Amino acid sequence: MKKLIGKFLLGIMGWKLDITVPVKTIPKCVLIAAPHTTNWDFYYAVSAFWAMGIPMKFFIKDSWTKPWYGFLIKALGGIGINRAQRSDMVGFAAKQLNTKKHLYMLNTPEGSRSYAEKWKTGFYYIALEAKVPILLAYADYQKKMAGIGKVIDDIQNKTKEEVLQEIEAYYFNIQGKFPENYNKKIY
Repeated sequence: MKKLIGKFLLGIMGWKLDITVPVKTIPKCVLIAAPHTTNWDFYYAVSAFWAMGIPMKFFIKDSWTKPWYGFLIKALGGIGINRAQRSDMVGFAAKQLNTKKHLYMLNTPEGSRSYAEKWKTGFYYIALEAKVPILLAYADYQKKMAGIGKVIDDIQNKTKEEVLQEIEAYYFNIQGKFPENYNKKIY
């Protein structure tokens, strides 16, 4: 049912789905979504992931999961996190990945919809600890296309800089809704 809803939601907005990455063969991963320049990114991301049949979870401020609409955020895949408490987010996320058969852990490493000087790199450490690939998801507003376009696997045999360079090169030509809010130099 979610597949049909996702395809319908993309279709009514005139967007196309990029399904070039064989998601059915990748049971677990860290999923990056960029550029993240507007709240509309969430709409397109959820629609695309539903249309692809991806079992996705994401971290969100726990203040979004506690009010009356918190059940909806959780149903969409939200895991409430109290950011005021110091905790081992990398270990927690890796444990989530290691205890599930199928899970895509969504991450927006810019950390903001505003211009960011550099990305947060927790996604890299989560993938490294959980021994899962990193998938690169996007919503390109210029092309009106959303999906997952690249897999970075075997990160245990690459340096952090090599992984970041590969990611930076991939996202270089992808257009966010507000391009001025996206720093193409991610590290």
